[in-house]
Amino acid sequence: MFKTVKDINLSGKRVLLRTDYNVPLVDGKIADDYRIRQSLPTIEYILKNGPASLIIIAHLGRPKGKPDKALSLSPVAKRLAQLLGRPVGFAPQCTGDAVKELVAKLSSDGILLLENLRFRAGEETNDPDFAKAIVAATSAEIFVQDGFGVVHRAHASTQAITKILPSVGGLLLEKEVETIVGVMNKPARPLVAVVGGAKISDKIDVLNKFIELADCVAVTGALANNFLAGQGVRIGKSLIDPDAGAEASEIWHRAQAEEQKRPFNFLVPVDVVVSKSLDGRSPTRIVDIASHSLADIEAYPKLPKPDSYSVRADELILDIGPISAAEIVGAIKIARTVVWAGTCGVTETKGIAGGADPFAHGSKTVAEAMIGQSNSHKNKPFSVVGGGDSVRYISSEGWLDDFNHVSTGGSASLDLMAGKKLPGIEALLDK
Repeated sequence: MFKTVKDINLSGKRVLLRTDYNVPLVDGKIADDYRIRQSLPTIEYILKNGPASLIIIAHLGRPKGKPDKALSLSPVAKRLAQLLGRPVGFAPQCTGDAVKELVAKLSSDGILLLENLRFRAGEETNDPDFAKAIVAATSAEIFVQDGFGVVHRAHASTQAITKILPSVGGLLLEKEVETIVGVMNKPARPLVAVVGGAKISDKIDVLNKFIELADCVAVTGALANNFLAGQGVRIGKSLIDPDAGAEASEIWHRAQAEEQKRPFNFLVPVDVVVSKSLDGRSPTRIVDIASHSLADIEAYPKLPKPDSYSVRADELILDIGPISAAEIVGAIKIARTVVWAGTCGVTETKGIAGGADPFAHGSKTVAEAMIGQSNSHKNKPFSVVGGGDSVRYISSEGWLDDFNHVSTGGSASLDLMAGKKLPGIEALLDK
């Protein structure tokens, strides 16, 4: 395990803190400050231990190594000051004499946030000279890594800088790692994993890990389309990884083999919500792609037409259906641990004229089962949410505090679940 801020003397030291402030902006304003709020315990701990000063570095968006006013961290500095209830200075650069001058003016408990690291190409290329320039400008003596969302990357502020300064983890990083590793190593059982999202390539490792580890794995979202297509189900214009057929088939056969060896379920959607457009303005319908029961009931006493239980050529699968959601809820209700990585549908599409969000019913049903709204509190499982789209969805619904752990890292949380070594963690001092 890595050393943390609790294992090092901070008194009188100039501390350089790496955070993850990659927050969503709308018209230059912060739309969701969850990641900023999650950094507060580490900041407050450092300040209580009498540092000479605290300099914070972070990134925002993907400016591709060039300055972009729309991706400035200036709004973050203002929001951080509001949350801390104290001034937070802002440097319009992240290296150079201008930063040196601002650092020299900091009081003993002063805070300075530097401009977006990714305005410089050296950040993402893990350039040691860029890391040296940051240290030279800040006169930092200790480096604290608390940006969990970036530790899966070998960047200047996650790896190169650790070769210059004594480097430890922050409280958020410690919490993220202990929670996720704990769930993967010693989960309270039954363990249910709900894995969604878009690209199968992003989820191969974590799917294989959960097939090995979990008692039930439910595949949802566009990710499930690859498995449906592999079983010969027509999916119309639905999103799919065109080169992932072999990978989906391999995962499917591995899951089927696991079902033969032990009590294990691998769930793919049996019904789906489709529409001709994902903008939320076209009608939706439920397609029962497995048993065709809905089509039979609706057509009785006549035989249903094939397109009543098939996704038409001009339709998109945009959510799981209510029967599929009910299957997942049934598994969650007897689970003691649930990990959710990836939404069940296109949750960002909003309803019109006051209507409910048309493709978020599956995600809402699953989320409510996890947090106990459709469950007794005695049966409420320990819930972990990872993956950026899931976190964005529950944040938009105001449910962040209802889950046991909501990760600040999308890809980082998935890599950690899959058992991968993360460069930004491996580079820290070992206890």
